[in-house]
Amino acid sequence: MPHRYFTTEVWPAEGRAVLRGSDAHHLARVMRARIGDKLILCDGNAIEYTATVSSIGEDLVECAIQEGYPSTAEPSVEVTLLVGYPKQDKLEQIIRHGVELGCSHFVPFFSRYCVAAPKKEEQKNVRYNRIAYEAAKQCGRGILPDVALPLPNFGAVCRTFSQYDLVLFCYECGGAPLRQLLAQAPDTAGRPLRLAIVTGAEGGFAPEEAEAATAAGAKAVGLGPRILRCETAPLAVLAAVMTLTGNLE
Repeated sequence: MPHRYFTTEVWPAEGRAVLRGSDAHHLARVMRARIGDKLILCDGNAIEYTATVSSIGEDLVECAIQEGYPSTAEPSVEVTLLVGYPKQDKLEQIIRHGVELGCSHFVPFFSRYCVAAPKKEEQKNVRYNRIAYEAAKQCGRGILPDVALPLPNFGAVCRTFSQYDLVLFCYECGGAPLRQLLAQAPDTAGRPLRLAIVTGAEGGFAPEEAEAATAAGAKAVGLGPRILRCETAPLAVLAAVMTLTGNLE
C-alpha cells in the first residue's frame, strides 16, 4: 500500500505537489523514497491524489500528481467530542482512537468534578494535535482532525452548543436512547449532520451542570446500566453513532 501524507501545497492545475519538513524527511530518509515511487497525498479537505515522487531534496520532496478524487474515509456525520479533561494520558487515548473512529474535532474542558488542573496547556495542545495528525495518516482519514485548547468551565461548553445540529449529553443518571435521538435529528439539507458528544471527566457531572446542558439545548442520553470510565464513554458513544448512521458498514 502506498505511503500516505498530508500537504496543503497541492497545485492540481499544474499537476504537482510538495512535501516539506518532517514528512519530507520521513519519506526521503526513513522510508528511503526513490524517484518514481508512488504515494497518496491528501490536501486535508477530503481530496486525495495519487502522486509520483519527481525530486528529493534535504527537507523537500516534489511530486507529480494525477487528478484528485474525494476521500471515501470521511463519515456522513461531522462529530465533535467535548471531553471532560481526564488524568494522565487518557486524553491522548481518546484522541488517537477517536480519530480512527471518525471524529473530526476534539474539545477538552474543565468542569466542577475534574481531577486534572490546567498546566502547560499550549505545550500539550501541540502534542495532542500531532497525535491526531499521526492517527489520521495511519487510518487513512481525508481531513486533519483538530484538538482545541481546553475550555475553562462547563458554562463555556454550553455556550458552544448553538454550533451544532444535535448535542448529546452523556449523563450517568440516564436519558433517552441514543438510537431514538439520532432518529429525531434535524434534516440538514444534504450536508453532514453537525453532532456534538459531551462526556465527563472521572468525577462525572454536577447536577447543576446537567441542568445547564439541557437548558442550553443538549439532549441527555443514557449509556446503559453500567458506569463507563471517562476514557471509555466518548469512544463507546462515537462507535455507536457511527454504527447507527451507517458509517461502520
